[in-house]
Amino acid sequence: MEKRILQREENLERKEEILSNKEKEIDKRLENLKKLEEEALMELQRVAQMSREEARDIILKKVEEELQRDIAMRIKEAEAKYREIADEKAREILTEAIQRCAVDHTVESTVSVVSLPSEEMKGRIIGREGRNIRTFETLTGVDLIIDDTPEAVVLSSFDPVRREIARIALERLVKDGRIHPARIEEMVNKARKEVENKIREEGERAVIEVGLQNLHPDLIRVLGRLYYRSSYGQNVLQHSIEVAKIAAIIAAELHADVNLAKRAGLLHDIGKAIDYEVEGSHATLGADLLKKYGEHPDVVHAVAAHHEEIPLVKTLDVIIQVADSISAVRPGARRESIEIYIKRLEKLEEIAMSFPGVEKAYAIQAGREVRVLVSPEEVDDLTATRLAYQIAKKIEKEMEYPGQIKVTVIRETRAVEYAK
Repeated sequence: MEKRILQREENLERKEEILSNKEKEIDKRLENLKKLEEEALMELQRVAQMSREEARDIILKKVEEELQRDIAMRIKEAEAKYREIADEKAREILTEAIQRCAVDHTVESTVSVVSLPSEEMKGRIIGREGRNIRTFETLTGVDLIIDDTPEAVVLSSFDPVRREIARIALERLVKDGRIHPARIEEMVNKARKEVENKIREEGERAVIEVGLQNLHPDLIRVLGRLYYRSSYGQNVLQHSIEVAKIAAIIAAELHADVNLAKRAGLLHDIGKAIDYEVEGSHATLGADLLKKYGEHPDVVHAVAAHHEEIPLVKTLDVIIQVADSISAVRPGARRESIEIYIKRLEKLEEIAMSFPGVEKAYAIQAGREVRVLVSPEEVDDLTATRLAYQIAKKIEKEMEYPGQIKVTVIRETRAVEYAK
């Protein structure tokens, strides 16, 4: 047994030695393989005249191009599929909402001009050493501009309510003829009370016209201030009433809460009544004001989100945004100065021309559409789809505009030859 054990130990030692030799041989071969791999890589780089990193970049770029083509194709297919489903239903709802709501708009001026019976009245308004005009401006908070305009003075103020109080007071002072500091103070106080009553009446009228209940009296008063506020010539209170009616119609078609849609529609621009006094966007200010007076959380969120300053989450958010756009962009609802209009068209064309492969870009239909002509050698059909999407997203990001802007990318190839 001892001999057998010794013999086995000798056999194991021999096998261990063989394994050790083989391991050394394998290590040596691995080392040779590494050297050969490095030599092959160096030779490959020499032949290809590029490094490993450059080759990787080329491969990644090619894969990225293929993925972009695939993504563009999928976007095109998905848009075609869902547009067919959504367009018909959306068209029905919006058409019915627009047809069932027709509200007249009063175009309000942002500058008040008061006519005078004679040029002599300007001197009486100014008063001895300017005491009358200083008293008037101090009491009203409005700048009274007296220039060379014949038989007229201009009232200038960022606050339309103050401007209205000043207009009423000045017209009565001119009509009365007695202009001195005590009389000015009396007339301004009377005009202030009259405007406050008018604000309350207009707020109550709006609430009754829309058919709302349980609205806080302070909110009604703030809402009435919108009667003296205009945006691009569109009276904001009348616009809010129209948005409330359109939102209610859309909500009824979508089986949403009609009452909440009315409240959110009527109150969506209430921040414009206080944005002269408090810093911030009117959507944020309006939402904070409604939260303060305990309005429904869905209404507060819809007001805050109607210009997408916070994400649109609920159906009511989208309803208010759509109703606001319908009221604002319908023909005749608003007016813009020619300078703002031209700048917007130039900005549209500038954004479209900033993309590679674009040859020309034209803003048409009063800025409602931008047509982009691309080079067929640089942009293929699938890339054109992706380009239209990218231009639209950049317009959304960099521009402010009412409604929507259509982006049309045109790619064509022309072959011209002359017969001689």
